[in-house]
Amino acid sequence: MNVRKVLAPTLLAAGCSLLTVSDAHAMHISEGILPYGWAAFWFLASAPFVAYGLRRLGQASEGDLSFKPLVGLLTAAVFIISCMPIPVPVAGTASHPCGTGISAILLGPAISVLVAAAALFIQALFLSHGGLSTLGANIFSMGVMGSFTGFVVFRLLRRFKVSLAAAALIAGILADWATYVTTSFELAAGIRGDAPLLPLFLKIMVAFIPTQLPLGILEGMMTAGMISLLHRKRPDLLVKMRLIEPEESVPCN
Repeated sequence: MNVRKVLAPTLLAAGCSLLTVSDAHAMHISEGILPYGWAAFWFLASAPFVAYGLRRLGQASEGDLSFKPLVGLLTAAVFIISCMPIPVPVAGTASHPCGTGISAILLGPAISVLVAAAALFIQALFLSHGGLSTLGANIFSMGVMGSFTGFVVFRLLRRFKVSLAAAALIAGILADWATYVTTSFELAAGIRGDAPLLPLFLKIMVAFIPTQLPLGILEGMMTAGMISLLHRKRPDLLVKMRLIEPEESVPCN
């Protein structure tokens, strides 16, 4: 893979997004939405996954100099994909594609958590998307739940001989929807006060449906498209990532 040719336009697009960002609507869970107790709880819940992701990154890159550039490329892709917000005013947040299904399939869920954490940190620090106090909650929903759901679904479907594209499609959809089920729970738990948790949780989930339902399907199609493209153009990478067997490296017409 010629990383420079792919990474240059990706970083250019990221730079453009920095110049054109609007403060009208924060994405992910916004700064100040969660009480500090809940914010601290989600930081503690996310920290072991981030630490394990750092460890896995070190292990995976020890004997492969091309691995870290690939992680950087996918971090830039997740950053841009998740910078496409559609506001959900009644939920105090925004809908957007996540990209963690793709990174989890290609890199594994632990490193995908690290990819999401890096993208979310940059967005919170420089774009006012999400927030620093809510970073732990956003990492847990998008990084942990999105990555592990996408990875487990993809691997499970492949074990049952589902095609590469179909497995990636379903994994991308469910990774996206798992993120927003978790976000709905985080919001409901944080803002409910003395109110019952379940009715508020369901109300927030329903608020997400008009935007997140089609966005999840779109993300599934995007995930399937990227995996299929790699299967056609660079099947050796999929063999290297143990996504396909060597005999599958030449796709059937």
